[in-house]
Amino acid sequence: MAGEAILLAAQSARALAESARRAGLRPYVADLFGDADTLDLAEGYRPLPGRFGTGRLGGSALIGALDALAGLAGPRCLGVVLGSGLEGAPDLMAEIARRHRLLGAAPGTVAALKDPMGFAALCGRLGIPHPAVTLGPLDDPAGWLLKRAGGSGGSHIRAATRGRAPAGAYFQARVPGRAFGLAVLADGRSIAVVALTEQWSAGSALRPHRYAGALERGRAEAPALPGAILAAATDAVDRLAAATGLRGLASADLLSDGERWWLTEINPRPGATLDILDRRGGSLLLAHVAASAGERVTPGPTPVDAAAAEICYGARDYRPVPRIAWPDHARDRPRAGTDVARDAPLCTLLATGRDAAAVREMLRERAARLHALLDQEETDEHECEVSERQRADGAAG
Repeated sequence: MAGEAILLAAQSARALAESARRAGLRPYVADLFGDADTLDLAEGYRPLPGRFGTGRLGGSALIGALDALAGLAGPRCLGVVLGSGLEGAPDLMAEIARRHRLLGAAPGTVAALKDPMGFAALCGRLGIPHPAVTLGPLDDPAGWLLKRAGGSGGSHIRAATRGRAPAGAYFQARVPGRAFGLAVLADGRSIAVVALTEQWSAGSALRPHRYAGALERGRAEAPALPGAILAAATDAVDRLAAATGLRGLASADLLSDGERWWLTEINPRPGATLDILDRRGGSLLLAHVAASAGERVTPGPTPVDAAAAEICYGARDYRPVPRIAWPDHARDRPRAGTDVARDAPLCTLLATGRDAAAVREMLRERAARLHALLDQEETDEHECEVSERQRADGAAG
């Protein structure tokens, strides 16, 4: 497959593009952001309209972007990989599949897994613990959350309100526990576990459940979940994959308090943990392609070091983003001169270390240094502009 082209579309497709380059592929990319490192990685690029977290990436413009990129890619093209942003639009996925070879879950599979009421019913039939869901009306909303069907990234999750859920949304019962992700490769019949990740949020006033980051523990560390819970969750995802024909790289979101566990949803696509999981020797993106074709793929062993990726959100408005020397551990780097609003994704920070605690501490330090660097550069640019205005006005420099 070396040298072949691949089409990539997601809200942010940089991680997919970087994985494609590691695999020796030529990425042709469509996404919302057009970050500097995405453009450096891409053989061809098309921007998409849309709003982050809605689950309806690009609309009909996505079809045009993929058609244009396919023309640039030429005949040696493996197909198209869709990342986050299509969960709420299986009809759009079906149209893409009619025009291009779709590498990943089929539109019908996505529709089955991302329909909240249907998925809850399927979990019930299979005996899989899943929080209760309803469209309402709710008399007492205290024990419930409001979620958008097909939403991603946690930004769409709110406290429930009285009455019925708005169109396109649903209520899910609150359950206790920490968040985990089970990354798997599915071949339409069964799964192979890639990794268990620990996940956390960085809430804001408007988005209290906003996704922040994920971590994979090192090989020598104690497991993040008891073995019995991990085995039960793995069996549940295996049965769901067989029931829905799931193929490709996917992840299951879990909540557990250490004694009980609940499967909250399955994301039938490569996700936000790709940065920390694609370090197993063989290419995880090529494994995704193979699994999409129905091949049974066995991931490589867990790496020795722990690894984590965390979204760094804007501490304030950057209008525009100043020109800085971005550190090597920063990804999704916004182009200088573009705007990033407060609380919007600014970049992604990566870290590896001997264990989970060391990696989390490294992320905190790197985030603090990055914000200081941005603040200093913006101060320097402002002082330079003031000095230039003074000279233009004839004042002392």
